[in-house]
Amino acid sequence: MATITGPLSGDARNTVAEALQGALVDLIDLSLVAKQAHWNLIGTHFRSIHLQLDEITALARTHMDVLAERAVALGANPDGRAATVSRSTKLQQPEGGWLEDGKVLAILTDILDGISKRMYERIKATDEADPVSQDLLIAVAQEIDKQHWMFQAQR
Repeated sequence: MATITGPLSGDARNTVAEALQGALVDLIDLSLVAKQAHWNLIGTHFRSIHLQLDEITALARTHMDVLAERAVALGANPDGRAATVSRSTKLQQPEGGWLEDGKVLAILTDILDGISKRMYERIKATDEADPVSQDLLIAVAQEIDKQHWMFQAQR
């Protein structure tokens, strides 16, 4: 069986693998939460929030793939299985059923704030260990921060 190795080893590899895995879980669950809200959204501001939730899903899916492939390039195994995401997620989960637009704005604002804070922790953790992975995390943080601002501004 072939083994994938990368340019990092030891503590650096472990630190970066942990940061990428945590970000992967955040983004996978963000895509799921955003779609759940997208499907069940009701209220006066339905259309604009409905479309914004699709933007969140698209950015999460794009970045989750980039981060997972970076982990593989470093010789780490990304784990995006439902059981892993369910066990590891730190995201607030919306209630089942119809979701009022104001509630969706509040939930997504809080979720994006939490993801942003964790991304900044990961950016700091990967500073010396792997600047390439750090750049990828910075790109995620930039888009998460932008979406956080856009949701927060509607509250």
